[in-house]
Amino acid sequence: MSRLIVVSNRVSLPDEHGSPPPGGLAVALNAALRRKGGLWMGWSSKVKAEEEPSALTEKEFGGITYALTDLSQKDLEGYYYGFANQVLWPIFHNRADLAEYSEARASAYYRVNGLFADRLEQVLRKDDVIWVHDYQLIPLAEKLQQRGHKNRIGFFLHTPWPPADILFTLPNYDTLLRGLLCYDLVGFHTENDRNNFAECLRRQRLGDVNGDDFRPYGKEFRCGVFPISIDTAGFASLAEGDDDPQDSYCRLAGFDIAIGVDRLDYSKGIENRIVAFSRFLQSNKHRRQKTLLLQITPKSREKIPAYQAMQKDVAELVGRVDGELGTVGWVPVHYINQSLGQPELARLYRRARVGLVTPLRDGMNLVAKEYVAAQDHRNPGVLVLSRFAGAASELDEAILVNPYDGEDMARAIETALDMPRDERIRRWTPMMERLREHDVYRWCDDFLSNLDPPRGLPVSLDVVSPVAG
Repeated sequence: MSRLIVVSNRVSLPDEHGSPPPGGLAVALNAALRRKGGLWMGWSSKVKAEEEPSALTEKEFGGITYALTDLSQKDLEGYYYGFANQVLWPIFHNRADLAEYSEARASAYYRVNGLFADRLEQVLRKDDVIWVHDYQLIPLAEKLQQRGHKNRIGFFLHTPWPPADILFTLPNYDTLLRGLLCYDLVGFHTENDRNNFAECLRRQRLGDVNGDDFRPYGKEFRCGVFPISIDTAGFASLAEGDDDPQDSYCRLAGFDIAIGVDRLDYSKGIENRIVAFSRFLQSNKHRRQKTLLLQITPKSREKIPAYQAMQKDVAELVGRVDGELGTVGWVPVHYINQSLGQPELARLYRRARVGLVTPLRDGMNLVAKEYVAAQDHRNPGVLVLSRFAGAASELDEAILVNPYDGEDMARAIETALDMPRDERIRRWTPMMERLREHDVYRWCDDFLSNLDPPRGLPVSLDVVSPVAG
């Protein structure tokens, strides 16, 4: 039986008791690695001063090997903060205007992918099946093939894939495309992402397109739609836990809560959401001193100037709204710049009457699924969801909104708060049923069964695209 090798930019190490870290992806991948036997390789989060970091460090937990590599400060700046997060991230989120390309950053990106390939060679066996995760490691398959390896290798993109005209603003977009074609299977969140990718191949004449099968350079290549999900049952059970007196909710009791939970990023539409909530309060004066927005926004990528500027802008916007509309006993926007533990977050979701998930562009957005999973089936809250989040293709019983239209979002908040219980249950029930059926374990199994199917079984990508309807 072949081993499974998972490769990601960072490795999610278990805690001191051997338990995987919180979060559906880490739990599912740990379960798959235990079942098949295998190894998880990635950056150790340690930075070495020397140019050439040391060899892999291996740790064993619960039958899984974690193989860790350090990075030099130079490589971290060029590969991670530079090309991955200041070039690919904005382009993949349709913000080519924010991309800051340089040949030095591109060189660092491909150099570090070569370093990952060198490190992986130290532990790779001929029959291992490799599963690579996310935009930081797109060239890894090509780097391994250049070293003579012929393992089955799949790739899953956790971000959106942009339209061709956006991707083509990247100076080395053709090199990036050819790197993806070195995989046996590439997975996307939605049909839209998969179609954008197919259009890029068509425009570049890189291969014949036939459904999900491509034949670039005569090589078999497949891509499919695999909408990532959450540990639905596990998250629902967290939400049912007893209140902790220290929980944020206990200090907000008595208010109707609209909740937003986003990493600080320009793709999340946080400023648009706060402005829309302000418009909602201005149009619904009877809701003042009764309703508040709880916006939980952990900081991210603080070394990048665009994120530093955004932190300042959001904080100033919150202060302006609270100053204009707030009173001594009521603050309309509660803005928290730190992470909360999953149990507390799940209970906050459950008690919030409205979940505001309104990114300008998002690959999937698991907050939307967490909010649905956390609800009380007898009295669920209402999900207000951006049309431009990948989750909208599965959760279309939510109130779908245009995050660029503040009036639309303000009306949606009003509709959600006024919605009768029977209507809320009618909308929530099919979304929850879908999440129970298509949880993160199903997602993991679907991808791996298509990447490395049992001998003699046909492969079909049609079954891995659950959509609402």
